[in-house]
Amino acid sequence: MTATGVLDEPKIDCHCHVLDPDRFPYREDTFYRPSGQEIATARNLAQMHDAYGVRHGLIVGPNSGYEQDNRCLLDAIERSDGRYKGIAVVANDMPRAELTALRARGVVGVAFNATHHGVDHYLGAGALLAHLRALDMCVSLQVWQDQLVALAPLLGRSGVTLLIDHCGRPSPDAGLAHPGFRELLRLGRGKRAFVKLSGYAKFSREPHPYDDMRPYVAALLDAFTPDGCLWASDWPFLRAHERIDVGPLMALVERFIPDRDARRKVLWETPRRVLGFG
Repeated sequence: MTATGVLDEPKIDCHCHVLDPDRFPYREDTFYRPSGQEIATARNLAQMHDAYGVRHGLIVGPNSGYEQDNRCLLDAIERSDGRYKGIAVVANDMPRAELTALRARGVVGVAFNATHHGVDHYLGAGALLAHLRALDMCVSLQVWQDQLVALAPLLGRSGVTLLIDHCGRPSPDAGLAHPGFRELLRLGRGKRAFVKLSGYAKFSREPHPYDDMRPYVAALLDAFTPDGCLWASDWPFLRAHERIDVGPLMALVERFIPDRDARRKVLWETPRRVLGFG
């Protein structure tokens, strides 16, 4: 299994991070301070993407280190000459004018990370969701266990486009019938949400090539179709419990999506349309 074929195909990385504490120091109250191999500057990101033939990327502001400090994210977008767009971490009460300013600087949505903040933190975000809907901005949502079941009514009423991070972080021990995963499949069939096929090391019970994830990816491709699926690296793999490299993850794309036409949609056509890359 190699990544040779995928290297030659156009790609958009729909979930990656930048962390540059020398230029943009971490917040004093951060719960986690990325260090060592986790440091990931805008230059590092561009070098990695150049090496693997990735044309564009969606940089997600991390809770680790920065939380609502988006300076590092915005700097990376501005330096990229249109190559990158961003997902910002913001307060639930951010005014629409400030969201509009972020949008003008290349931010296409905001991050809801219920795995970090919990469900209750976002149940009061109705006003923020209304602003996002009016501005045609999305929510990049990270959930696990049954959190999606609790959040789905609020998100459904909002009309906001959803990008679900990391396959919805399913629980392999619970199987495909787990309520959280069933809700994710329901969202996919509704055609208002998109799912990122990524982050397998966060929830797989097996080492690479994460074969226990194949039924989940197949179910997501069936429910969302390739027109609703996105690929992402999750680089630089914050808090990973084992060594992860982009090359083996590239090889998984061919393993999990052997059909070339479907793969082109997931890697390029769908994210290009959804994220508005020219």
